[in-house]
Amino acid sequence: MNQLEFLTRDSKWTNNRFGKLILVIFIIIIVFLFLPWTQSVQSKGKVTSFGTNERPQEIQSVIAGKLVKWHINEGDFVQSGDTIAVITEIKGEYLNPELLQQTDIQLKAKENSILSYSSKINAINNQIKQLEISQELNYNKLKNKLDQEQLKLQADYAELESAKTNAKISKQQFERDSILYTQHIKSQFDVENRKNKLQESISKLMVIESKIRQTRIALDNIKIELQNVSAEYGEKLSKSESERYSAISGQMETESEVSKLRNTYSNYIIRNGFYTITAPQSGFITETKLNGIGETIKEGQTICKIIPNSLHHIVELFIDPVDMPLISVGNHVQFIFDGWPTMVFSGWPNLTYGTFPGEVYAINSVPNENGKYRILVKPKSQIKPWPTELRIGVGANGYLLLKKVPIWYEIWRTLCGFSPDYYKPIITNKKQ
Repeated sequence: MNQLEFLTRDSKWTNNRFGKLILVIFIIIIVFLFLPWTQSVQSKGKVTSFGTNERPQEIQSVIAGKLVKWHINEGDFVQSGDTIAVITEIKGEYLNPELLQQTDIQLKAKENSILSYSSKINAINNQIKQLEISQELNYNKLKNKLDQEQLKLQADYAELESAKTNAKISKQQFERDSILYTQHIKSQFDVENRKNKLQESISKLMVIESKIRQTRIALDNIKIELQNVSAEYGEKLSKSESERYSAISGQMETESEVSKLRNTYSNYIIRNGFYTITAPQSGFITETKLNGIGETIKEGQTICKIIPNSLHHIVELFIDPVDMPLISVGNHVQFIFDGWPTMVFSGWPNLTYGTFPGEVYAINSVPNENGKYRILVKPKSQIKPWPTELRIGVGANGYLLLKKVPIWYEIWRTLCGFSPDYYKPIITNKKQ
């Protein structure tokens, strides 16, 4: 075999081997392109707390004051109600050390004043009651007297009629006897007797008429007395009513002052409780804002922060508006927490190592000031619990898992700049 034949045979064998290699690679690529790929949306966020009362909060002073003493250091763990710091008063109207005692004395004096007004009102009510009884008695007395005089007047009128009749008869007898005297039938003595009787009947008639006039005058006087009784007692009752209303008005004003003093006294007691600043909940103290003793604190000024020892962590992620329609409650999320080693294959979550699963449970309907939507993700502890060492504020990278597609489709979608496929998890309602 010459050298030319050897080179030709070697070239054919090499070309044949290279072609097979190319064919195998092509087949592998074709198979790879048809492998399943899980689409995902990546987002960054941080660990926060599930409950609003478990999140970091600022401890503020309710009132203005001067710092007297710290009872904690940064990093200390405190229980709810533990003393954080003590302040003193700086406002002039509260500097009096006996302010509570003096306000209490004023309050008791006003309360006693209310009792005095109550006693005065009761006395005036009794006085009015006695005046009304006296008015009724005097009125009934005069009314009875008026009835008696009216009966007496009726009797006088009857007697007057009788006297008129007697006077008329006496006059007729006198005239008849005078005629008989001219005829010498009656004596002068008889005529004079008749004349005397006539004079007596006339006198009696005049007496009765005078008596009737006196009775009428008495009746008028009684009526005037009745009017005087109404006027006199009406004036006395009006004066007593005026005094009673004045006492009631004074009592109501005093009660109003007592109410204000009670409110002021309660405010002073509550304000004294604000001199001691306590922890609203259990947690770790951090970021003290004041440096030393004697510093002045304004109302609502933050003196430090407290981080609750929360065991219910969640993650807040921020999603771009273009990816927002792809997210729904119940979507699965894989997390990479800062400080925990991981190996991530976003398209093959089953091959990923060191990630922690979560589930979307809340989505904000409006974007924040940066134009991104905030979603909250809770852990899926039944699959893999999150680390107990997590703290609020730890960074988290989230991969929101979407639809499974072939790799060729994902490459084509990425090259064309299309969004991932819209996908909603299937939620089955089980009847129990």
